[in-house]
Amino acid sequence: MPDIIQLLPDHVANQIAAGEVVQRPASVVKELLENAIDAEATVIKLLIKEAGKTLIQVIDNGNGMSRTDARLSFERHATSKIKKAEDLFNIHTKGFRGEALASIAAISHVDLKSKQEGQELGTYIKIEGSNIIFQENISTPKGTSIAVKHLFYNIPARRNFLKSNTIETRHIINEFQRVVLAHPTISFSLYHNDNEIYHLGSSNLRQRIVTVFGKKTNEKLVPINEVTDIIEINGFVAKPEFAKKKRGEQFFFVNNRFIKNAYLNHAVTSAFESLLSSGYHPSYFLYLTVPPKSIDINIHPTKTEIKFDDEKTLYAILHSTVKHSLGQYNVGPVLDFERSASLDTPYNFKDKKSNTPKITVNPDFNPFRSEKKQQWKSLYTNINVHNIEVESETVNASLFSEENTTNKTYQIHKKYIVSSIKSGIVYINQNLAHQRILYEEFLENITVKEAVSQQLLFPLEISFNKNDIELIKEIKEDLENIGFKFDEILGDAIIINGIPTGIIESQITIIIEQLLEDIKNDIPNASFSQLDIMAKSLAKSLAIKTGTILNLKEQEEIVNKLFICKQPDLSPFGKTTFITINIEEIDKIFNH
Repeated sequence: MPDIIQLLPDHVANQIAAGEVVQRPASVVKELLENAIDAEATVIKLLIKEAGKTLIQVIDNGNGMSRTDARLSFERHATSKIKKAEDLFNIHTKGFRGEALASIAAISHVDLKSKQEGQELGTYIKIEGSNIIFQENISTPKGTSIAVKHLFYNIPARRNFLKSNTIETRHIINEFQRVVLAHPTISFSLYHNDNEIYHLGSSNLRQRIVTVFGKKTNEKLVPINEVTDIIEINGFVAKPEFAKKKRGEQFFFVNNRFIKNAYLNHAVTSAFESLLSSGYHPSYFLYLTVPPKSIDINIHPTKTEIKFDDEKTLYAILHSTVKHSLGQYNVGPVLDFERSASLDTPYNFKDKKSNTPKITVNPDFNPFRSEKKQQWKSLYTNINVHNIEVESETVNASLFSEENTTNKTYQIHKKYIVSSIKSGIVYINQNLAHQRILYEEFLENITVKEAVSQQLLFPLEISFNKNDIELIKEIKEDLENIGFKFDEILGDAIIINGIPTGIIESQITIIIEQLLEDIKNDIPNASFSQLDIMAKSLAKSLAIKTGTILNLKEQEEIVNKLFICKQPDLSPFGKTTFITINIEEIDKIFNH
């Protein structure tokens, strides 16, 4: 039998490696920005077009590369960071595996220009799918410019898996934010389709957070600072009253590297215990500094997961640090163990004895003597019985007589609406049914007719970070079709002067935040239409909640509107809105 195992060609091996390193355009952005930081750049510019599918370019003023280094940087496992195995446990840089550029070049067209300090000319390399087209000397500024074009051009199946431009842009901005928050002293700028999204000058950490997430973020922040022998913790948590239903603004950095760690996240959220309403999550920006030898960052291709030597100790320190800071800044409850002088017994009373109070009893008192009896009939004299309101439900024959029944519906457990039908009984989930009703109404308003809007007496200003502002601009027309009216959209806030009917002013911020989050995450089970996502999100936010008491008119309105919907049996998210029990099934129960 012939040999069947053979070595993969380099270009195939690079494409397989690219599948681990480059999952989407945001993966390329992360790798290129980290390379620029490792090159000690102080100014970094990121340019993207069509959500990175057409172009991702990073320009920096870092150290640059020689002609030989520029060529070697695209070889697999070529790195300046690691010389021996022990170096893996003493890593201070971002990239170290030597896979990123080789993987990126295998699935795109790459133009690299780079020049070192003191050199007259730099080098220019053009690569297409791992193949070097040419390399030549050119005049170029100090630093490196690398442009990645036509991502996944030779792997169409992978390209087809990419989401819409809106979703992919969100992922890019998320990666950009993680990098810029980890390095506030470096200047960053971001341009999408030639529009400037961010321009961040060199600053301190607090200024960088405020610049990224909006000027009103400053008042929300509580500083965190703790130094121990095994860890240093710095950063900020947001005050409990600014907690959100989304988890977006939660950032952990370890040695200036963004990480995800559910265990440490629990340490922070548990410190907010009893300070947050159910379903709300705290925002935090926490920077942990630990000895490089105490962590392993080589356990995941994207390097966002880290293994710690002693997680339990870190958990305890982090939890107590956050809790202490919340108490120190009068945000959370604090136990004061100092004795208050106001609780001391006054000096003059220290040796005095208390006097027992005297109780006198009349032994001749008898409340049941006949002359003291109250004539019970007199209690009901001169009372107009027509004005008496009886709270208890009166049961009479008409309640069980179908032809005389006035109530067509009943609400049970503040959750279900019950109604009789010709064939039996129907049970309707009030929340899911209302979701279906609102969903179809919103879809019709967005796509067919103009929605009714109610004017606000005073315009409402709501702050958002630049990421969310860009998304609001993209969906502004659709929001206006629903009934929102915008006075102005600023760099970090929106001013609303009209809202859809049926929405109260206090709900607006929560509704828009939830809508943005749903669009960013592309709700599971949603269709590919952004309009559909929008209608579903609004229906979910505004539907009558379980636990809401409905009067007879409201119950009947839900029943009537549900059964004129195009698909009344399912909620927008595919859940059953009602069930029916026919009379035969009921008979079987009683005749069993």
